[in-house]
Amino acid sequence: MGKVIFGDSRDMREVSNESVGLVLSSPPYYNAPYDFPDLFRDYRSYISTLREVLFEVRRVLQRGRAAVFVVQDVRIDGELYPITADLISLAREIGLRYQDRIIWRKPEGYIRISRRSGVFVQHPYPLYFYPDNVYEDVLVFRKEGKPQLINREESKVDLNLFQREKWYLSVWELTNVLPSQRWSKFTAAFPEELAKRVITLYSCVGDVVLDPFLGTGTTAAVARALRRDFVGYEVDLELEEVIRERVGEAEVVKRSDAKRLRTTLKAAVTKRTPSDSSPSL
Repeated sequence: MGKVIFGDSRDMREVSNESVGLVLSSPPYYNAPYDFPDLFRDYRSYISTLREVLFEVRRVLQRGRAAVFVVQDVRIDGELYPITADLISLAREIGLRYQDRIIWRKPEGYIRISRRSGVFVQHPYPLYFYPDNVYEDVLVFRKEGKPQLINREESKVDLNLFQREKWYLSVWELTNVLPSQRWSKFTAAFPEELAKRVITLYSCVGDVVLDPFLGTGTTAAVARALRRDFVGYEVDLELEEVIRERVGEAEVVKRSDAKRLRTTLKAAVTKRTPSDSSPSL
């Protein structure tokens, strides 16, 4: 049975030292205009939050095992915040080895946040150009030490699938969660196919997979389907219903530091107009 804790993942007291086989998560993108507007006081407080969560990740992760984060830089009011670079620096600072960067490339026909290049079409002059973004970074870190693998034969990767779908490349072309899909109405979830690849390649059957920013429960749902146990932390109590629907039976803990955020965030998104995220000179 899996476990879902509603509470702040800067404190993962429910998870024992070196008990987790894989961490897979996508931290909230700093105050992203159409997902998390004004969630953090400023960028410094956002980075501080990530640092504290990473300390906990390193504590609970088994030796030699991987922590994988799906991240992307965010542009707000014309300024691009270097989330990818800063997360790499933070992880290395606390002792996680930077192993790989995989590019998740999305279809060109769907740009989720804005068609930033449209500004250039309206103003076709130098310095007005901002490219539309069609990728996110999948960052892979490893804790020091030699990994102790369990259920090796059961966990063996299907090489036909590995080669046919080109998992071996550093660019994965995967369709993102579309607006028509239920999960997109709550958070900016990554696709189940991405979680499937990461969990298959970096964990064993029977391992515990941890997501410190659970969102709608993609990591937990795929971990269960692949015969892994899971632990997920989510601070927003308003996501309880969709998490229960998606992950099925699980132990649920509600701590006093959990909050109700989704209604407030939705109201803030509604107030924004398309021009709010458009670049400017």
